[in-house]
Amino acid sequence: MSITTVGLDADDTLWHNETIFRLTQARFLDLLTDHDNDAIAARLAEVERRNLRLYGYGVKGFTLSMIETAMELCDGDPPPRALREILAAGREMLAHPVETLPGVAETLADLADRYRLVLITKGDLMDQERKLAASGLDELFSGVEIVSEKDRATYDRAFTRHGTGAAQAVMAGNSMKSDVIPALEAGAWAVHIPYHITWAHELADAPEAHPRFGLLDTIAALPAWINDRPDR
Repeated sequence: MSITTVGLDADDTLWHNETIFRLTQARFLDLLTDHDNDAIAARLAEVERRNLRLYGYGVKGFTLSMIETAMELCDGDPPPRALREILAAGREMLAHPVETLPGVAETLADLADRYRLVLITKGDLMDQERKLAASGLDELFSGVEIVSEKDRATYDRAFTRHGTGAAQAVMAGNSMKSDVIPALEAGAWAVHIPYHITWAHELADAPEAHPRFGLLDTIAALPAWINDRPDR
């Protein structure tokens, strides 16, 4: 059965993202000088996990979680300067220039000549739309899905709507938890392309024994990997 569709994650697969979050978190830690940095980071991680079901993924939820963390650590009365700095940091993240990863533009242009490309990404709708437009890659995609969560049903819907079904699709991304495992569950091929840092929430064990799983060092190797599939 031939591969007709290639799904691609956005953040940390096509462009830098987690590094921006890490820099902002470091800035946040410096604001609360009366607290231990490890304790602040642990509380922020706890608050983020708690808030995912309310705020979803992205900069706005992260900003709200930083504010909530500051309030909890300061007994409900954080310094006004800290709140101003957190809000400023959030705005700066939302306006940060988009920097695509090496080889992305050339690889997507190559893939778009032979397959339907579908962007499947989590995060804030407006921010993801902004980044896609700023990346200059938007015209290469046949479909765009900005979702609140990635699970088996997400990939079933996306590859049916924009392709010929999950069985004839490949999903590639940096998250084992979101881009690989649920895509395999839907019956697609799935390729893990690790970013040099990964948010703890996206960590999961690799399904190394799965016959449709692949691991690549760089996105530039993706076209050759797809071409080598035995039933493409």
